[in-house]
Amino acid sequence: MQAGGQTPVFVMNTTPERQSGRKAQVSNITAAKTVADVIRTCLGPKAMLKMVLDPMGGILLTNDGNAILREIDVAHPAAKNMIELSRTQDEECGDGTTSVIILAGEILAQSLAQLERDIHPVVIISAYNKALKEALEIVKKISIPIDTSNDDDMLSLIKTSIGTKFVSRWSDLMCKLALDAVRTVAQDEDGIKTVDIKRYARVEKIPGGEIEQSTVIKGIMVNKDITHPKMRRRIANPRIVLLDCPLEYKKGESQTNIEISKEADWSRIQELEEEQVKTMVDKILEFKPDIVITEKGVSDYAQHFLYKANVSALRRVRKSDNNRIARAVGATIVNRLEDLRETDIGTGCGLFNIEKIGDEYFTFLTECDTPKACTILLRGPSKDILNEIDRNLADAMSVARNVFFNPILAPGGGATEMAISVGLHAKARSIQGVEVWPFRAVADAMEIIPRTLVQNAGGNAMRVLTELRAKHANGEHSWGINGETGKMADMKEYGLYESASVKIQTFKTAIEAARVLLRVDDVVQATRKDKEQGGGGGPPPPEMMEG
Repeated sequence: MQAGGQTPVFVMNTTPERQSGRKAQVSNITAAKTVADVIRTCLGPKAMLKMVLDPMGGILLTNDGNAILREIDVAHPAAKNMIELSRTQDEECGDGTTSVIILAGEILAQSLAQLERDIHPVVIISAYNKALKEALEIVKKISIPIDTSNDDDMLSLIKTSIGTKFVSRWSDLMCKLALDAVRTVAQDEDGIKTVDIKRYARVEKIPGGEIEQSTVIKGIMVNKDITHPKMRRRIANPRIVLLDCPLEYKKGESQTNIEISKEADWSRIQELEEEQVKTMVDKILEFKPDIVITEKGVSDYAQHFLYKANVSALRRVRKSDNNRIARAVGATIVNRLEDLRETDIGTGCGLFNIEKIGDEYFTFLTECDTPKACTILLRGPSKDILNEIDRNLADAMSVARNVFFNPILAPGGGATEMAISVGLHAKARSIQGVEVWPFRAVADAMEIIPRTLVQNAGGNAMRVLTELRAKHANGEHSWGINGETGKMADMKEYGLYESASVKIQTFKTAIEAARVLLRVDDVVQATRKDKEQGGGGGPPPPEMMEG
């Protein structure tokens, strides 16, 4: 800032970059388009894989839009905003992460032409709001309901999520795994549905074996072995006690010093320890359990007494695992041994056994009567592939879960987007004034999904889209693109219907993102680098440079 008498006055420090007005909007739109172009090839069943090297040197092989963008490091604020979109979509729906980015990028690209016509951003945003409202109406119109108890319908729906992923070769197996897992953990209490995949459906990845060996265990599997080698390793219909307290001698809270003058006192102290542990174990043995599982430690004394009573013990089990075991076998986790009751014992498990898989021992609690929790066991050739299968399976489970809550399907293969595009064009004829242009821009942007599907399958985009537009203009809403061949197909016969909640979320998120970025008219980068500490616009003094 210069002295008052001189003419140039810098209110803001000129070293931070500042873009304002049209320049800022163009810069934001270009950044968003760039992000969309990165993952455009990841849409559809003929999607290409991306190989991303993370900073730790690990390799990420995936075509899941969210997984790729999570690893990419971007500097531009608008690009960061786009990457957040796919994360939101993944957390909300599990599927549609690639579509949402491509759609948002295309809507913004179409906005550029509107801005160049000197249409005010607020007018564009208002038109987008109207277009979104109309689009959601069209989705409602062309959607069909689904019966969640019908296996074939559910499997064909989950297939739409898995068909575009790496595991599409094993799609039947993966669809079954996802459906079994969601069905197992689904609960309906007093009309309130809960499907808690995160807490009660755990995925265990064990490298080795074949992918076909993956299964859903109707029960729990934990990466633990019994504490004493001679304890029983296989028990049918076991009685299970779950504890959250150590089976060890209770030491003082802080450091405790004991002075002993006689030798007899020393042996007495040891006897007391032994007696205390024995009292604990006896308390448990009153209930005649077969297995004791605790989240804390089990001392050697306790192991000895338990082994003598022919009881198997597992120690230091994770809290989350213990919760799942409790839910699967119908037990209650007890925090104090004094509170143990007959009702806390779990009897819902059919078989307890320990197996060695690869190099490690795993405990299985299977054949449960009403397993409200499950473990999905994934096998595969390598760690990277298992991670990718895990990601794909998580998406499939999210899709299955969404349908439980909102059992409506919309045609896939770009049919919904094309129907919206044709519907919006028709609606645009009745709109007065300047808003008609941005309204049409959204209609044009919707075509990007079927167009990308055709391009990724190596088809002729112009010809196929023209034919598809003609079909939709005749009111045949179920026609879309067959992603394998790049030709048109009727989605009713092709059997490609996806969850409408995913579609609705995609449109809402994409248009919302476009509205936010259009509202920005000034980008100020307030981050300063060391060399830019020299005040105003001029170069910093040499001593600052050296510093």
